[in-house]
Amino acid sequence: MVCPRCAATHDDRTRWCKSCEAAYDQWVRRHATDIIWSVMAGGVVIGVIGLGLPLLGVGSPVAFAAAFAGFGTILGLYRLGQRRRRRQFLDGAQLPRAYLPAPK
Repeated sequence: MVCPRCAATHDDRTRWCKSCEAAYDQWVRRHATDIIWSVMAGGVVIGVIGLGLPLLGVGSPVAFAAAFAGFGTILGLYRLGQRRRRRQFLDGAQLPRAYLPAPK
C-alpha cells in the first residue's frame, strides 16, 4: 500500500506507514482534552433522558435507554473529533503559537 501522507510504500494493513502513525500519535496527544467535550455531551444526554423524562412521567424503560443514548453520544462525538484531527494532521496544520516550545 501507499501511505497517503508521505507516499511511502508499506506492507501493513493500516492506511498510513509506521512513521506517519507515530508522528500522528505524538501530534494528537497535544489535543488530549478533546475527549472532555464528548463526555460532557454524553453526560447531558444521560441527565436529560435518564433523569428528566422519568420526572415528567415517562416510564423507566426510557430511562434505561438513556445509558445507551449517552454512550452513543460519547462514541459518535469522539469519532467525529478523531476524523477532524486526522484531516488537520494531513493538511499540515500547525499548533497555535502558545503551544510551541520556546526557542533555545
